[in-house]
Amino acid sequence: MSAWLVSLEGTAAGEQLALALVISAAALHAVFGALQKGRHDPWLSRGAIDCCYGLMAAPVALFVVPFPEPHMWPIFVGVLLIHTGYKVAQAMAYSRGNYTVVYPVVRGTAPLFTVIGAYFLFGEIFTVTQWVGVVVLLTGIFGLAAYNLLFLIVDRDLLPAALFLAFITGGFVAAYTTYDAFGIRATADPFTFLAWFFLIDSFVMPTVAYVRWRTMLNPPPAIPLAVRGVVGGIVAFFSFGSIMLATRLDKVGEAAVLRETSPVFAAAIGWLFLRETIGPWRLFLIVLIAAGALIVELGN
Repeated sequence: MSAWLVSLEGTAAGEQLALALVISAAALHAVFGALQKGRHDPWLSRGAIDCCYGLMAAPVALFVVPFPEPHMWPIFVGVLLIHTGYKVAQAMAYSRGNYTVVYPVVRGTAPLFTVIGAYFLFGEIFTVTQWVGVVVLLTGIFGLAAYNLLFLIVDRDLLPAALFLAFITGGFVAAYTTYDAFGIRATADPFTFLAWFFLIDSFVMPTVAYVRWRTMLNPPPAIPLAVRGVVGGIVAFFSFGSIMLATRLDKVGEAAVLRETSPVFAAAIGWLFLRETIGPWRLFLIVLIAAGALIVELGN
């Protein structure tokens, strides 16, 4: 499968597969965000998820895929540092701010920074039409954050710190998107990078979560948390794995922008399964996000 995937790089078929991978990543990222949003402390949820996908990835990394080339180990160190910074910033933001306000700010900041980073790192250039699409998409995402801020009940005292941390988290998302694209392109077998990424990325947060869980006055039951970790780990494999494979097959900036259609899928999940009311203004902003992504794709 690795040889077939590599053979598609730079081809029209590769672009089509990358588009399908990005859309699936956006849908699964909405599910992943809903899992992190649940009733558990965000530090505990993240630790459980990382622990589970690390355990799942270990046998694949050690016994299935080719061993990483020597030059990959410094890259994996960078992966660990950037992703740990992202998770810490995200957990701090979610601990201080309402999810419906913080999440759109993170997702809106990330693609803009990624497009800029992809220009400097990979020489990718967006057309004027694509930049119009980026503006439309970001208008929808930040508009959704503003709508939630104005009309939903949020903790106003902690909101400035939460929004600041959301912007920092968005910067980390852009950093890991471009850096992971660099990493998966640096190895001959993309699945080697994926397997070792999930293994190495699981080193830090489970320890942090375990210490936090042990020091809580009323720690939550371990079994429901573990179940959430297993489900989240499986979703993470396909969500993060899909976007990384897409950045090997096609442009990093386009993949980053198209992935931010996840609020569209999040709204659909809320409407279909949680019986949430969208309303005309939220529907308009969601349509803007989808339209911006479509303009970016058509403007290529």
